[in-house]
Amino acid sequence: MNVHTEPLVILLVEDNPDHTELIIRALSDHQIPNRIIHVSDGEAALDYLWRRAQFADPATNPQPHVILLDLQLPRLNGLEVLQAIKSSVEMRHIPVVVVSTSHAEHDVSAAYRNYANSYLVKPVDFQQFTRMLHDLGDYWLGWNWPLRERLSPPMP
Repeated sequence: MNVHTEPLVILLVEDNPDHTELIIRALSDHQIPNRIIHVSDGEAALDYLWRRAQFADPATNPQPHVILLDLQLPRLNGLEVLQAIKSSVEMRHIPVVVVSTSHAEHDVSAAYRNYANSYLVKPVDFQQFTRMLHDLGDYWLGWNWPLRERLSPPMP
């Protein structure tokens, strides 16, 4: 597994407090340094990514290396957030992992049509959910090698 020397920044977009706590605990258990930033609605996720409002300072609100995105969110739903990210030249390189309770084919296909990098269904069983989160952490925090700087728009 790759050993990252500086913490990886994870943006967790999740409105369920129980799921949030479980995800943060599972990802914090890894031996890989990471910093989890949590927002609980779609509008706050876009504010964070575009450094608006309370997220304006890039020193305290760095660009994430990976985004964990629920679909059922208040204010803006997860698909709207995904569309905004993947339609932005500055943001589309950030991997977005949809983590949802829905296994409906229309949700899965909508996420992939909007360029989600992965789609995971939250298991109902606590042990399976924990195992899935550990596997997610192994891949996205360990094996995957993220882009470390903010991309500029492509040259004309």
